[in-house]
Amino acid sequence: MNMFKSMIDTINATPALIESANTLAAQAQTQAAMNPVAFGAAGMPGTVGSQAAVNIANQQAHGAPSAEALEPIAGVSLETYAKVSKGIAAYGYDTTKLVDVAAGLGVSAVDWAVAQEGWGARIQADRAVGSRFNELYTAL
Repeated sequence: MNMFKSMIDTINATPALIESANTLAAQAQTQAAMNPVAFGAAGMPGTVGSQAAVNIANQQAHGAPSAEALEPIAGVSLETYAKVSKGIAAYGYDTTKLVDVAAGLGVSAVDWAVAQEGWGARIQADRAVGSRFNELYTAL
């Protein structure tokens, strides 16, 4: 019973993580618009160059995540976690589809629940991991 409560809590926390990633992306676009010379090849918000500049700034501010912080959780890498998180965009960000998207990437529901909770905690606790997640999420 405890595992199901944990899964539900984790599923409920996912929209906040997605919103956080979207907020960071919006902030990056605002920064790029305010300083087109420093942000991006074309200097336009939302360009690959502008996001790359923001990602570099974040890495400089927070450093790179440690190898230990990037260890997979329940067999789910941060890259896969970002793919699943972004994958629900196709379903209007319906968080009930997270398990389906994860399954499509070969991740069982049980492993996804553990990974979702674990990555959520790491992203919240370690700004370098959060920056790396944002980098992966926005690149998809």
